[in-house]
Amino acid sequence: MKYSRVLLCISAAALFCTAFASAQSGTAQSQGQAILTILPKGGEFGTLTPANLRIKVDGKPALVTALTPLRGPANPIELVILIDSGARTSLGGQLGELTHFVQETPSDTKIALAYMQNGQAVLATPLTSDPAQAERGIHIPIGSAGSSASPYFCLSDLARNWPSSDPRARREVLMITDGIDAYNRRFDPNDPYVQTAIADALHARLVVHSIYWTSRGNADDTAAASNTGQSLLSIVSAATGGVSYWQGAGNPISFDSYFVDLRHRLRNQYLLTVSVSQSGKSAGKTVIASLDLKGTGLSTKIDAPQEILLRPLDLPAK
Repeated sequence: MKYSRVLLCISAAALFCTAFASAQSGTAQSQGQAILTILPKGGEFGTLTPANLRIKVDGKPALVTALTPLRGPANPIELVILIDSGARTSLGGQLGELTHFVQETPSDTKIALAYMQNGQAVLATPLTSDPAQAERGIHIPIGSAGSSASPYFCLSDLARNWPSSDPRARREVLMITDGIDAYNRRFDPNDPYVQTAIADALHARLVVHSIYWTSRGNADDTAAASNTGQSLLSIVSAATGGVSYWQGAGNPISFDSYFVDLRHRLRNQYLLTVSVSQSGKSAGKTVIASLDLKGTGLSTKIDAPQEILLRPLDLPAK
């Protein structure tokens, strides 16, 4: 018994010394999590192991501490379809395909419809696993130019007010919008509203996908406007680990192929957990860092977010 107490005291002293040394040197251990999508050939599930991954966070090697396949009832999905209220009313031609997508929602997925209105994500339905209830939120957008204010305001609002607190659920968003920030119409990858939306999405654990659909108004009909909107949507999706769908400068004839691909992606996701040593001003703080992930020895493609939220190990995840 005395020997055990001595070992315990020695261990506690070692941990204290390690923590003290880290504090003195300005370093701290942080943890980050990200959703990876592996795209296998055919309809089979993708297989991924830590040995297949080479990861750097802010340019420094990171240690993979967990890699968990996200499948089945133990790993539910929450999906919010966020539609721009300023979208052309011709979007009505796609509502049948959207309804079909909702009807095919798996039992482990909750889905909600929301509309971008005056800078907010206004929920038309709650998150529900009942397709019939979700369908009631599908309607033609009002098609009034600028009625969303900015799709990035609306994404931030959704991230800050996510309609669930289930810690197990994957949080996925599908934006249907032209992607143009009415407050900064030129292409600017450092647009503060876009960057704020990305930060809010990462803090809320959102994976953001998008479908480009032109809005009303002559200002949105130019090739430059289309390129700006598509590029900004791609930046948001790439940062959070989602995918951005678009077809040239015009609207796609059908959403069906997009929905098929999205379903495939949601069935082939992994939760990646990494540990990294932070130093300097970022030590001991919650920060957003760049994520560089490469797969080795794989015949499949891995889609990973370009950014990751790091938290100190002693700070619980939300």
